[in-house]
Amino acid sequence: MSPGKISDKPRVVALGNPRFVGDDYLADFSKDFDFEVLEATNRKETQEMLPAMVAERPIDAFVIRMGTPPYEPFDEDLLKSLLPHCKIITSASAGYNEFDVEWMTANKVWFCNTINAVAESTADMAMFLTLAVLRDTTRGEKQARNGTWKANIVPARDPSGLTLGIVGAGSIGKYLAKKAAAFNMKLAYHNRRQLSQEEEARYGLTYYSNLNDLLAVSDVVSISCPLNKQTTGLISHAQFAAMKDGCFFVNTARGPVVDEEALIQALESGKVARAGLDVFHNEPHINEYFKTSDKVVVQPHMGGLTDVAFQKSERECFENIKSLFKTGRPVAPVNEVREVKKMVL
Repeated sequence: MSPGKISDKPRVVALGNPRFVGDDYLADFSKDFDFEVLEATNRKETQEMLPAMVAERPIDAFVIRMGTPPYEPFDEDLLKSLLPHCKIITSASAGYNEFDVEWMTANKVWFCNTINAVAESTADMAMFLTLAVLRDTTRGEKQARNGTWKANIVPARDPSGLTLGIVGAGSIGKYLAKKAAAFNMKLAYHNRRQLSQEEEARYGLTYYSNLNDLLAVSDVVSISCPLNKQTTGLISHAQFAAMKDGCFFVNTARGPVVDEEALIQALESGKVARAGLDVFHNEPHINEYFKTSDKVVVQPHMGGLTDVAFQKSERECFENIKSLFKTGRPVAPVNEVREVKKMVL
């Protein structure tokens, strides 16, 4: 390219450096795209730096890595300078409640989350928490550390033969079913839409069309559905009342899916014996009860945060961009964008 000539490659910008995608992958990606990094570390810096970057040259695609809380929400106020040129925004996270997808759609911007990248690692966390609540690990660890050594924690519960009720059998729920089967658990699920008979057979899942019916037969309830208008507060007083006495509860989805006050009441009454939580309302400022109760195993929203998941999620972001510019459609869009010209590289 001659000095001063503007590249005709699509300009792709990542919010922060995608350190896990791999240098070889980025080198290959850069054959067809001009890739740059916006070194903003929070919302205020993004609001200042992004418009200046766009003023230099419009951005065609914008990548948002994991670790989004310092920037949230991803709305018009934060991203408006990308318009009207930007064609796609991709997120390395599976959940997307912090993204204003309606605003993007109205402005003909594709939005993609990650479908499979963090699914298995999140299922690993759900399985870990399932075993942790069954084995009463919060009290076990405390007693090992303070010298009381197995006081009142024997025997623990064995997963074999227990029914695991999965609320949301998407990618995460299916991975969880595969892992729980290795512990000889019976598997049941509730979904807005029933899986095919082939999928049910493949994962050993029994379907319950009514959520409370699923809860009533489950020894362990695990939440893995996305957070949206329909699932906010999905598990509240009536749902805990429908559960077995002394059941176990795991949430690796999003905090607001569960009414936390209802969960605390269920734990204190003994309706729920123990809970394993990786997600909370108002993270990272979680309810003091969960910090102090021996009935709760807590993790700081670590489900999808592994090295392999990070690499997969960042690569999914770039694969969606590559697909849009080569075929006119991303691999796995959340929304549908109409009247967009096909952009073939």
